[in-house]
Amino acid sequence: MNRMKNKRAIVVDLDRTLLRSNKTISQYTVDVLNRCKKCGVKIIVATARPQRDVMQFCDIVDFDGLVVSNGARVLCGDHRTEFFLRPDSAERLLKTLGNIQNIRITLETGDCAYSNRFIEDYPTVVCDDLIEVAKSEGVLKLLVHIDSEDVLETVKNDLTEDLYYSVAHGYLMQIMDKSATKWNGIKTLLNLCGCSPEEAAYFGDDHDDIEPIKMCKIGIAVSNGIDEVKEAADFIAESNDEDGVAKFIEQILSTV
Repeated sequence: MNRMKNKRAIVVDLDRTLLRSNKTISQYTVDVLNRCKKCGVKIIVATARPQRDVMQFCDIVDFDGLVVSNGARVLCGDHRTEFFLRPDSAERLLKTLGNIQNIRITLETGDCAYSNRFIEDYPTVVCDDLIEVAKSEGVLKLLVHIDSEDVLETVKNDLTEDLYYSVAHGYLMQIMDKSATKWNGIKTLLNLCGCSPEEAAYFGDDHDDIEPIKMCKIGIAVSNGIDEVKEAADFIAESNDEDGVAKFIEQILSTV
């Protein structure tokens, strides 16, 4: 572990990467990360989760910084950087979505989530007027539950030039300002921590992890990740349920 001094930052995704499938962090993983921190290595989270969902894990691991909501919010000590959707772009898109029957829409404002219908496994405030929410609170991320290619194409065709999208888990369309990417958030946070991408290792599993895997000095996919991530990675670690991140750090990363 003393060789970890050659890597100044470890950046890791949460779901399906650092977290086991039951959404826990094993004690073994906690111990490995704490040993890294004692060696002076920064431990950074980069996740699609909003800040309020990530805080529960900050009580378990003393993270040095957070990139949340796919990079729409960056947190390091007292510093906070945010990238909101432009109000006119959000309003235009919400009007288009409002014309699609039975579609589930969720707005992430950073501190709360609002949805046009109840979501059993994702706490939100059910709201009939999402446009008013967007105007009053701003939107860090707009989520659309995609149930057909037609819906995906309709939404894609209505995106303005300042917006981009990604699809998580094969069905969840995440729409954000083009500045709000995981990689942009990671670059911002590494700079705040006094580190460069050449001194960082990144662990991930899904589409949003491909760019940081390519751009950091060492990119590692967990074996349960999608094929595209594994193809982009320098190394493949064991799965999230096998504590692949911690095992890779302990057994391999300290030697490369």
